[in-house]
Amino acid sequence: MFHLGTTELIIILVILVLLFGVGRISKIAGELGKGMNNFRNGLKGDEDPSDASEKKG
Repeated sequence: MFHLGTTELIIILVILVLLFGVGRISKIAGELGKGMNNFRNGLKGDEDPSDASEKKG
């Protein structure tokens, strides 16, 4: 489908840094990682009962 080489990926990364800034990109990446982790845990059903009670109340 999309065959991106190293040069294209570097150009895209530079454009993203120019548009958003380093601090905001690291914050977005961290939130994305947490979201993916929560999604995986939700699929597995590995939620801690103590965590569930804290979210409800």
